[in-house]
Amino acid sequence: MKKDILAKGAILQRDKETYAIAPHIPGGLVDTATLRKICDVADKYQVQALKLTSAQRIALVGIKEEELDAVWADLAQQPGAAIGLCVRSVKICPGTTFCKRGIQDSVTLGLKIDEIYHGMELPNKMKMGVSGCILSCAEPAVKDIGVMGTAKGWRILVGGNAGSRPRLADLLVDDVPTQEEVLDIISRIIEFYKKSSRKERLGRIVEEMGIEAFRAEILGSAQPAPAGV
Repeated sequence: MKKDILAKGAILQRDKETYAIAPHIPGGLVDTATLRKICDVADKYQVQALKLTSAQRIALVGIKEEELDAVWADLAQQPGAAIGLCVRSVKICPGTTFCKRGIQDSVTLGLKIDEIYHGMELPNKMKMGVSGCILSCAEPAVKDIGVMGTAKGWRILVGGNAGSRPRLADLLVDDVPTQEEVLDIISRIIEFYKKSSRKERLGRIVEEMGIEAFRAEILGSAQPAPAGV
């Protein structure tokens, strides 16, 4: 794919002629004005479909190449990082902000993570998920970095992914008491991944090192996670 097309966040479609784009909608939280604008742009350029994506975005599907710049100008939004070697998405559940089952505030934490990391260039693609309880609606166990709220704080998982070679994440640490400490641990993981110069997904590195060695690298302790998790 042409580099200028990639820079526009455009993905070539099955017809090999049109493209899809997805404006960045952090955590899937969107106001009515933005929804109206997306609909107006879709009508103006006669897009083939609007698709709610698994990354909590709205994709505009079936855009002509020569109209991509105009579509983005009319949307006046930043592209979601749907392609490339970067932090692709931070999936966020409703948490205690909206959900009766929420135990922790996944929305506030997830939006902080999104603000810091969305689109950050890395050795390979990375996905994150933040769930406010152990029902795991944001799928943290199949994310490179997953965060899950519990009655005692936050559980951080590493090395998960779906795709052609799926892998369940390993438990890095449990009962992290504050959002600030979660953010600090995520920062350590990201810095380690950057400095490793490895091109694999994070899960392959965790597999090769072993979770104990990886935990020691990130946390400075090779002690196993608490029993019963």
